[in-house]
Amino acid sequence: MTESQTPSETPYETPYETPYETVVYEVAAEDGVATITLDRPERLNAFNRRMCEEIAEVWDAIKLDDRVRAVVVRGAGDRAFSAGLDVKESFGQPEIVWNHLDPGEFLSPKWREVWKPVVCAVHGICTAGALYFVNEADVVICSEDATFFDSHVTFGMVSAIEPVGLMRRIGLGETLRMALTGNGERVSAETALRIGLVTEIVPREDLFDHAHEIAKGIAAFPAVATQGTVRAIWESLDKPYRAAVQQGLMYTRLGNPVGQAEVERDGPAGGKPRIR
Repeated sequence: MTESQTPSETPYETPYETPYETVVYEVAAEDGVATITLDRPERLNAFNRRMCEEIAEVWDAIKLDDRVRAVVVRGAGDRAFSAGLDVKESFGQPEIVWNHLDPGEFLSPKWREVWKPVVCAVHGICTAGALYFVNEADVVICSEDATFFDSHVTFGMVSAIEPVGLMRRIGLGETLRMALTGNGERVSAETALRIGLVTEIVPREDLFDHAHEIAKGIAAFPAVATQGTVRAIWESLDKPYRAAVQQGLMYTRLGNPVGQAEVERDGPAGGKPRIR
């Protein structure tokens, strides 16, 4: 049974006094998978200040909840995964520009030092700030109707933050093309697969279930192994090669004895391998 994280429904302690307004957070405790659903379909799941703050609270809850071993991020409704920042609302930035916050500080699991593996399931429109979610995920899949684009320059805005993360996935050339073509060109699901923006295309009706199955499979492995892997790989992006290798070696020394002991006690996660 899936449990929604609200005070009236969850049997475990929660630090929040009210249900979320802009996201749905659920935990399938029996398989270790949490699901975050962006829930503003009438606004194409665009994020406002409220959604950013709620997602930050959810990441903090996920970090401390040992039942959660993997996470799925998805969008409600039929039209869009997310249209990025809701430009029809004020985000509420301070008057002094030097004190402005990047919404990614709220939305990013890695910024918040959450190392639990994240599977992102994209359908429909995914544009501009929605790329924060894609950039920060560990596994990205999409349905056939997914389209990816960066609309900033179309509206006279510099595209500077999302491309930094995007380059790590698809390289400089593809990132520049997306950033500079704005609304004039959209990346199809097939192109997204070809350039490495996603790892798999699945039928729309199967998207959420398949994302959950991937997360469930990851969650079946020792958490110290999966989280250590996520942390080692992501932190390596900010380090020179030799320093990254040395830090990764240290993580294996710390994590392997714990994970191997769990496998020895419970046996390895079994089942016939899936062919992708």
